[in-house]
This record gives sequence, C-alpha cells and structure tokens, in this order.
Amino acid sequence: MPERKTSHDDDSMNKWLQWDPIYCRQAAMLLSSLLWSISGFGLGETEPLEDFRLSANCPPSFEKTQSGRCKLHTLYDQYDSIQNHGVGGLHSSLPPRRDGFTPQQIDLGRYLFFDPLLSVDGSLSCASCHHPEKGLSDNRARSIGVAGVEVARSAPTLWNSAFMSRYLWDASAASLEEQVQGPLYDPLEMGNNPANLLATLNSNTVYRQLFQQAFDRQADAITLDQIYLVIAAFETSLISLNSRYDRYAHGHHQALNQQEIEGLNIFRSFVARCAECHQPPLFTNQQIAVIGTPEPEGMPLDIGAEKTFNSAALKGGFKVPSLRNIATTPPYMHSGRFDNLRETVEFYTNGRGHAVPKGVDMQLHWHIWEPELTSHELDLLVVFLQTLTDEAFMPKTPERVPSGLTPISHQ
Repeated sequence: MPERKTSHDDDSMNKWLQWDPIYCRQAAMLLSSLLWSISGFGLGETEPLEDFRLSANCPPSFEKTQSGRCKLHTLYDQYDSIQNHGVGGLHSSLPPRRDGFTPQQIDLGRYLFFDPLLSVDGSLSCASCHHPEKGLSDNRARSIGVAGVEVARSAPTLWNSAFMSRYLWDASAASLEEQVQGPLYDPLEMGNNPANLLATLNSNTVYRQLFQQAFDRQADAITLDQIYLVIAAFETSLISLNSRYDRYAHGHHQALNQQEIEGLNIFRSFVARCAECHQPPLFTNQQIAVIGTPEPEGMPLDIGAEKTFNSAALKGGFKVPSLRNIATTPPYMHSGRFDNLRETVEFYTNGRGHAVPKGVDMQLHWHIWEPELTSHELDLLVVFLQTLTDEAFMPKTPERVPSGLTPISHQ
C-alpha cells in the first residue's frame, strides 16, 4: 500500500482516493450521517412521545421484586453445584447471572437495540446482526456492517448473555457494557463514535424523556454509561433454558426420543468429549480453546485470543460458544467456515490439527484428539444438538422506534 501523504494538490488527492476504497466509503458515510442529521431523522420529532411507553413489567422468567427490580428464576436454581454429576451432568447448576435491572431499563434497551439510530448513518441496528428470527445472529458467515463489506468474524448469538463472564469471539470484552461498545464504534460495523452517538440521542426528544423514565430522575443529558447499561439490561433478558433437552434434564424423560438420547450419550462420552468444553446447562465452559479451525479460503489466519491476552499459547484460540439454539445459527465457527452442523461435528473427528496451516505453531487444546466417531454417531450428535432449541422468549421487535427509522435493516 502506498504511503499516505498530505497534499493540497487536487490530482494527488484524487489518486489517493482511488486506491483507498475503505476511506472513500467512510467519507461517504460521514457525509451521509451529516445530511441525515440535518434532514431531521435524528431529531425524533416524527414520533410523538405518547406513542412510546416503557413497560412496567419484567420479561418472562423474571420476578419483579419489591424494589422494582427484575430477578431471574429458572429450574436450574434447584441445583447447587456442577460437581459430582459426571461429565455434562443433567443436574448441573448455572454460573452466576446478571439481573436486577428495572423493567423500564430493559424495555428502553430493547428500543435502542432495534433502532438504526445507533449506527453512524442510520442504516442498521444491533438487531441487523443479531436478528431474533435468526437465532439472535444473522445466518451469515461474516456480518456486513455500514461500510458494506464483510467483517472479520461471524455474529455470535446473544441468548443467555446474562450468564457469560466474557464476550466476543476473542473474549476481549469483560462485560456486556464493554461488548456493546465494540460493534458501536468499529468503523466496519456500526461505524459510530461516542460524540456523535450522544449528540444524536440527545437531539431526540423522545429518547431524552424515555431515559428520564428509565432512570427515574430529571437529567440534563443522556450519558454514555446510561446507553451501555440499558442495552446490557435488555441483553440479560434474552433467556433460553426450556428446550426439549431441558425438560429431559429436569426429569421428563419422554421429552427426547431414543435417537436423541443416544446422541446425548455420545455428546457426554469420554470418547467424543463434547461436554468437557460445551458443558451443560449453558453448553459452554466459557474458556478459550485452540482447536485449529480452518479459515475460509483466501482469508489469513485469525489469531483470536492471542491478541486479547498477549499470549502466543492462545494463537487461533476463541471463546467456546454456547450450543443453545445452535440449529438456528448457521454457518458455524468464528468465520462461518462450516455451512451446517454435520460438517461442524465431522471436523472434530478428522484428526488432531489436520486444518492447521503449514508452518504455524499452534498449541491445540488437549481435548482435541481423534475420537474416530462413525458416520452414524456423527449423525446422532446432530440429532441431539437440534434438541437445544428454545425460542419461547424471543424478544418482541418494536413496530416503531423513536427515531422513526425501520427497526431492522439487512434482513
């Protein structure tokens, strides 16, 4: 790539713009954002306040406490440990969860989650890449942001975010509030910046008043911490713990058929060892695993968590994803390398390190070995994974959002 130079010569500038398409797209987005704001879309005057009321009720599975906060209850609360229940034990307990938000904060986060106002040019919302009807993902190998190009990784599902200790494929976010900021300010994702985000939301009369409702006080202006908090609050309400597998785990053994039970037994076995990383009931141990996943053809090696933790031992390592609703979120792996579940489970039986690029020193996770599962056993694994689907508490997409923009783009 040629060196960038500052020049007042028009011809030099034209040549520079020709070889830097990303810069051209970003410049166009900034201009679009300016014109968009001037046109009044960001001012909220098209949507009267009386059309928006924040819910006073907690989401399903949450109890409203005397203090007005939402507390989650699940059947897994009756189990107090993951110990002494075997590998992938059915009566394993859940890790600590995040709850305690008010119904108003959760509902305000829902409006923001679906509002394209959060992107720099109003073209896509959080739900564009985390679509409720696509497993809170987008069914793309790699998501497409405001720049119109694929980003480096796929969009992970947001189901059961309340229980996670780290976020994003490379585990680079330690909280939901931190996770929110990643796509918001990435120039290839939502392309925004803190100053523009604040200006846009504070210029919207409806949002100013909704934030006052959610935080029960008269505030001079919306703050960044409030924005991050309410989106995090909404994401903690995305609970999926009532699949057919769950009913089986809680004692209703007719919830699974014979093939599905056989698939579960393979999943838990010391041969396949799936449950050692995808530990029930979340079906993730939330650790980093280096498994040697191949990149799509033509893409360079993604070093993953090596960058997050500055550790060569984690080269090519990624956070173990939850398998909840896995049947609804193809394609699979961090870069969407595998189109379906059958291809994905077969990867683990093709030989330890078979897809590691030549010359790359990668310290593979000790669980990755050669189980030599038969084709029939792989099929049974897929059958079992399909029992983990539960979208009963799918969030409701608002018919309208305070900006007046279409709630979901890139459908």
